[in-house]
Amino acid sequence: MMVSVITPIYNRASFLPSLFASLCHQTCKDFEWIIVDDGSRDDVRGVVNSFVHKGFDVRLYQKVNGGKHTAVNIGIEEAKGELTLILDSDDELPEDAIAKILYEYQSIKGKRDIAGVCGYMAHRDGQVIGHPLIGVDASEIDLRYKYHVYGDMCEVFRTEVLSDFPFPELKGERFCPESLVWNRIARKYRLHVFPKVVYLRDYLDGGLTDNIVRIRMDSPVASMMTYTEMLDIEMPWSQKMKAAINYYRFKACLTVEHAREVSCNIPTVPLSWRWTKPLGWLMHWRDSKKM
Repeated sequence: MMVSVITPIYNRASFLPSLFASLCHQTCKDFEWIIVDDGSRDDVRGVVNSFVHKGFDVRLYQKVNGGKHTAVNIGIEEAKGELTLILDSDDELPEDAIAKILYEYQSIKGKRDIAGVCGYMAHRDGQVIGHPLIGVDASEIDLRYKYHVYGDMCEVFRTEVLSDFPFPELKGERFCPESLVWNRIARKYRLHVFPKVVYLRDYLDGGLTDNIVRIRMDSPVASMMTYTEMLDIEMPWSQKMKAAINYYRFKACLTVEHAREVSCNIPTVPLSWRWTKPLGWLMHWRDSKKM
């Protein structure tokens, strides 16, 4: 088994049949599909049980609701593949995606400083998302700040790497930015980026992207951890300033009660960045007015 495709899902059982069809159309069937139900109230099990075997293993795990990142952690624990691809329930893969991923992986297999491969994402109409336009071996940090790549990309990591960098699970929080873990991985590993579309995504109303500010406000410590750690990586000063402002922006959402719950995990920023606090609180005030 080469690729473990992990789909975390919450109250979106109706999306699974089209996703299953996307996987059935893969030209290469050397993968497994792991669905992790994060405490849904709809009939995820009934939908999964209706799927007819199509040449790949399908496994469902169900858990108490804790957020997408906790579902991903379970999926990684259960993964049998050498590579892991996180596939959201409202997205799909082009029919040659698995084949392309495995082909590219063969070219770098055995290079221990490379965490995996990274292809492009596109909308279902074929428009490439963001501005990737690059084929290189580079860390996620260099991709963003040296090569100026922006927009979502499809990172497919070696499963053993993801096992070494689990998403932090904080009491009372149901969201953790992927960038927190991807940046941690990037400090140690590069990715092999190849210029081919291997993931199709459209942004639906009501999803994580649509509500990202509200979601970060409800999980302030994970957000603070993300921005604090950004101050320690090599990137332009202007980006560090934004990170420091965002740290205080979401710190303003931290209640005394929640701080007690996760006191050992609350990060701080260096004194040299504390001048950004008023700007962060101003952004928090603006956010609050919009909610």
